[in-house]
Amino acid sequence: MQIHTKKEFIFSADEITAACHASTVLPLDDGNVLAAWFGGAKEGDASVEIYISMRGTDGIWEKPRIVSENDGVPHWNPVLHLRQDGTILLFYKYGFQIDNWVTHVVSSKDGGQSWSQPSVLVPGDDSGGRGPVKNKCLRLSDGTLLAPSSTEQNRKWNAFIDRSEDDGVTWTKSPAMDRPLYKGRKVGLIQPTLWQDDLGIVHALMRSNKGAVYKSDSADNGITWNTPYRTGLPNNNSGIDCAKDDEGRIWLLYNPVKENWGDRYPLTLAVSTDNGNIFLPVCSPETAEGEYSYPAIVCRGNRLYFTYTYNRKQIVYSEIDINTLFY
Repeated sequence: MQIHTKKEFIFSADEITAACHASTVLPLDDGNVLAAWFGGAKEGDASVEIYISMRGTDGIWEKPRIVSENDGVPHWNPVLHLRQDGTILLFYKYGFQIDNWVTHVVSSKDGGQSWSQPSVLVPGDDSGGRGPVKNKCLRLSDGTLLAPSSTEQNRKWNAFIDRSEDDGVTWTKSPAMDRPLYKGRKVGLIQPTLWQDDLGIVHALMRSNKGAVYKSDSADNGITWNTPYRTGLPNNNSGIDCAKDDEGRIWLLYNPVKENWGDRYPLTLAVSTDNGNIFLPVCSPETAEGEYSYPAIVCRGNRLYFTYTYNRKQIVYSEIDINTLFY
């Protein structure tokens, strides 16, 4: 197999913060690439802020900078989104406890050079977070924006979808997806990743606490969802992400480990040519012992762009030309 992969560290270990995690990536029309993540002393610490960096067309990453409040409250899980009018949105979670997360958002009208002051995405909402929780939003064929979301209140993991018909200004929350049973116990599901197929059906793959990726489908543009069902994809209770290319193939980045809270290596790229029913491994960007987790992946033209956590010390950025992949 011949694979041409561009792999870069966005910053040097310990250059910015002692720890980092949960990256997001957004290639732009001008050839620049934005990435964001949370960083601080450790996950959940009061020092944790949202950092962003831009990769110029010269291939050089700018020095990361803080775009969140910097007010002594932990920040989590940034997600980048490009609106149709060119505005870039950056969503993230805010709060000391995951149960009580509030989603904040900042925006940029100049391609990520400057950012607005943070604001609450859904004022008055106390449900544990709105908008995207980890993975990118999906724009449907009719223009509706879907944000894959979930909450973790009272030790109950519930996945749902937030819908926006004005490109992320206002949001309507879907009911929580049913929690299926596995071996007599309800499955916890969080952090969906989405695609829409050529028939208009929307599909969600989700992280679970039962050793496998679960899937759900919606025939009404994300308003209602069938009961999630177990797939043959192993899941170590860590984040996954997928992207659909122009040929209809689904590209999935995940840790193919079935133990609950199992190892977060290797990190594997897999592809499905049958609308997500069967995924076949293509390559493993990371195979050594360590933590290579919480991937974010975007497809643009014939290229895959992705980022992931590297041992909680750095964020890796990679590009792959799909035309060089043979499987």
